[in-house]
Amino acid sequence: MKKWLVLAVLLIGIAAFSVSQLNVYVYESLNWIEDKLIGKFESSNNCKVNVVRLGDAGNMVARLKLEKKSPKADVVIGLDQSLSMSAISEGLLQPYMSPMLSKLRDPNLIFDKDYYVTPFDYGAIAFVYDPSKLSKIPEKMEDLSTYKNSLILQDPKSSSTGQALLIWTIALYNNSWTDFWKKIKPAVLTVTPSWDDAFSKFEQGEAPIMLSYATDGAYSYHYYQSTKYKAFIPKDGAYVQIEGAGIVKGSKNQQLAQKFIDFLLSDDFQQEVALNQWMFPVTDVKLPEAFEYAIVPEKILNVDIKAISAQMDKYIKAWEEIMYK
Repeated sequence: MKKWLVLAVLLIGIAAFSVSQLNVYVYESLNWIEDKLIGKFESSNNCKVNVVRLGDAGNMVARLKLEKKSPKADVVIGLDQSLSMSAISEGLLQPYMSPMLSKLRDPNLIFDKDYYVTPFDYGAIAFVYDPSKLSKIPEKMEDLSTYKNSLILQDPKSSSTGQALLIWTIALYNNSWTDFWKKIKPAVLTVTPSWDDAFSKFEQGEAPIMLSYATDGAYSYHYYQSTKYKAFIPKDGAYVQIEGAGIVKGSKNQQLAQKFIDFLLSDDFQQEVALNQWMFPVTDVKLPEAFEYAIVPEKILNVDIKAISAQMDKYIKAWEEIMYK
């Protein structure tokens, strides 16, 4: 009897030891997946998922660069087009073509045709404002310059939304983009490291306008049952941000990492995107009522993201010289 008990204990120990662990890097506001979804994936795949939050999306790429020779992560979630190009060019990711890509509502959401990055959500960049403090909104992007000390923006060096705005202005003004930033500088109250920091300041009423997403009207309706906050996109044209996930090059759990990428496109995951990520899901899951208040852009800019991303370090340096001097 004692022998059987010892054997049983050993078998349980071996089973526990054999459970694979998947290390997943996310930015801070993606923490909702821990409460709502990670347990489902763990149960289905007999594994443990360790979610590591690293501030904003730019911080994730920086960490991957530091760990390139000895990767700690298996999957990274939350890379937009520009940061994806940076991660790919640095050799930080490895390709994987998920069979679940057939579920995409629009094949144009696949911005990386080599499949290093798999899209899981998208939404237009916009400005959200408090209508109780702002009676008139700007029509064109350059009109923002007349709203002195009224803008909360995010730093393009650390924030994906901040970098998206920089790309937006480069696509809009081409070689004159620095002139735009010089003109708009007096309107900027503060620049924060991340979207979360910006939203915290915005909710505290520090400024009436912040850089955010076109879905913020849906957020306001869902949580406040009113359009307490509204969003606008300047008529010049919109920049649509697509967020994706990739498998880290050198991952020791590649099969499990592939299953996790597939999971991001499952109905279980996608139906949670709208009311947690406040972006549009990439598959045809039913949208909640609140998304009737999300802005659909009338005009979308054609952006050569690969060309802009190749010079991003130069663009960020030029932006810093304008904003911090």
